[in-house]
Amino acid sequence: MSKIHTVLLAVLVILAAGLMGCSKAVKTDDDHTVSGIKIVDDLGKEIVLQEPARKIISLYSAHTENLFALGLDEEIIGVSTREAYPPEALEKPAFDYRSDPEKVLAQHPDLVLIRPFIKRSSPDFVQALENAGVTVACLYPEKFEQFDDYIRKLAVLTGKEKEAEKKLREFHRRLDEIHNQTKDIKNKKKVFFESTERNYRTITPDSTPAKILRIAGGINVAEDAKPIRKGSSIAPYGAERILAKAGEIDVYIVQQGAMNSATPSSIKKRPGFRTIKAVKEDQVYVIDEKLVSSPTFRLTEGAAKLVEMLYPEMGKK
Repeated sequence: MSKIHTVLLAVLVILAAGLMGCSKAVKTDDDHTVSGIKIVDDLGKEIVLQEPARKIISLYSAHTENLFALGLDEEIIGVSTREAYPPEALEKPAFDYRSDPEKVLAQHPDLVLIRPFIKRSSPDFVQALENAGVTVACLYPEKFEQFDDYIRKLAVLTGKEKEAEKKLREFHRRLDEIHNQTKDIKNKKKVFFESTERNYRTITPDSTPAKILRIAGGINVAEDAKPIRKGSSIAPYGAERILAKAGEIDVYIVQQGAMNSATPSSIKKRPGFRTIKAVKEDQVYVIDEKLVSSPTFRLTEGAAKLVEMLYPEMGKK
């Protein structure tokens, strides 16, 4: 064999070895090796599935909404008890993580989706599912910058990678469109964003609603807010600190949801709140928390609504 032939043979052996290293294992009847879908969830746990999930129970409304957005209508066999969007979710069986896990187990799901709050508040429920061999994935993007990764993990678990990338491109295109609409406004509105009535809590500067507010052209007057606990998007603020900035607040936004039912009229009745510029000028608005705080594709809708509140003429364009 010539020297050239020897070199070529060596190269081919190296290339073949490299291809073998990059290949996926496939399931066989002989050794039961599987291709395996793998992600690491937000609790650091490795989640492994042999194939995309086909019987999914979602115990968090944002997961449910995003699964529907990815076209998984048929694969969703159960949702949490507080579902409201999309309307199709109301037709699915409802499950409560605070109740008997046997109800979930009876459905034989191949994937149950939760968020960290559920793991903290109902650890026995989660443990019972895992002990029974159910795959439980815990996902929740604490910051806006983690949204894409979160969606991609959902997509990998369900075999919807192409659909996810298409949705993400449209999502960012729309947010960029809104940002380009507001970025050059000279006198941007200063906003206090109330997340809950209790202690008049607000949003942390690095939270998702704070990001959406910035995209909409608002300036958060509570940039000095500190999270109630590490990783939380909620920060205690209090009436005294709000009233100290009464003359600066051009617009007062109330995030309305399970933790806050305040209205413009109820805010006017609070002691001292009539001194707030936004209250005096009837610039108090309510927005659905699902549109600004929930990690779903409808954050674009929330940004657009905030533009309408802050800059009415621009919002109508």
